[in-house]
Amino acid sequence: MKNIFTKIAVIAATSTALSVAIATGANNPAQAIDLNFNWLGNAGYSAVGSFSYDAATAPTIISESGSGATKFLQSLNVSFLDPSNNSLGTYNTVSGGVSQSDFFTFNFDTSTQKLFGPFDVGGGTGVIGEYFFQGTVGDSLVLRQDVNQQGTSTLVDQNSGSIHLAQVPEPASILGVLAFGMLGVGSTLKKKQASC
Repeated sequence: MKNIFTKIAVIAATSTALSVAIATGANNPAQAIDLNFNWLGNAGYSAVGSFSYDAATAPTIISESGSGATKFLQSLNVSFLDPSNNSLGTYNTVSGGVSQSDFFTFNFDTSTQKLFGPFDVGGGTGVIGEYFFQGTVGDSLVLRQDVNQQGTSTLVDQNSGSIHLAQVPEPASILGVLAFGMLGVGSTLKKKQASC
């Protein structure tokens, strides 16, 4: 019996959290879109990252380049991994709507949810040893590492320009799935109570 009351308390707490989250989301006019991207080179090196923008203010085509304040992109981070999934470095190319890289290049179509054209993220601040990821989406993308202050870099890995995107589910969607799951728990509890 004590177990049933514990489960009922969990359901009540989840319902309250869900109500608060939905109310908070309804009062927030910003419509942040978060997307994850991943890339796999021919030799097994990879890049994983994410970026975000405000859907309420973004145009159909987001094009950003260089350092300083971005026009529409709010954040972009990327991590590079070797074939054994050991970290080579993580870079916050755009943070708080400001790019840290002189070489930053980004093109994204908000209607098709696809990256296209020139792409350059990661390092780019001139620090020896930093990694950067550049090329043309759909043509050729390469992972490189700076080897000196004169801009010389070495090729680490490459592929044919394929990069994959996935939209991060909104918190309200995740909470909806949790609420649906809790309904299943609630109906199970009713069945157990009926059988007792």
